[in-house]
Amino acid sequence: MLVCTNKIISFVFIMEKCTSKYCSCLYYSSNALARVMTKIAEEEFSVTGLAPSYAFLIMIVNDKPGIQPKEISSQMQLTPSTVTRLIEKMEYKGLLIRKSVGRDTTVFPTTNGVALAPSIKCAWQALFKRYSDLLGEKAGIELAISIHLATQKLDE
Repeated sequence: MLVCTNKIISFVFIMEKCTSKYCSCLYYSSNALARVMTKIAEEEFSVTGLAPSYAFLIMIVNDKPGIQPKEISSQMQLTPSTVTRLIEKMEYKGLLIRKSVGRDTTVFPTTNGVALAPSIKCAWQALFKRYSDLLGEKAGIELAISIHLATQKLDE
């Protein structure tokens, strides 16, 4: 009983700091978090000349040259049509290339795409450091895992 009381008190205390009556709504709060994280990620990845989504696409393809768009879609948790648009843009910039093998399409990094790997990795590390400095490293990792698990459950 005491544990429940503490949780309720903690929740009430946290919610008192919220300026909106919607803070306890998962949809509202997760979108607010996404907007803040997008802003931070865009700032950290700006050194690469790429938006974060493009940088993650390049990392995925660099990690597995010859990957199929369907697997990219799964890893990035994006629709196949969105992944196709991302790939097309990176092809236009000369960072990725698609090859058809029978009925399958595979994606490979170009030399320029591979050359971006160190700066993308550095930006990704800077992003992690930045939110870890704000949230605490352990809390940031735990939050990422919790969000990922919740996403999987809600997507079933």
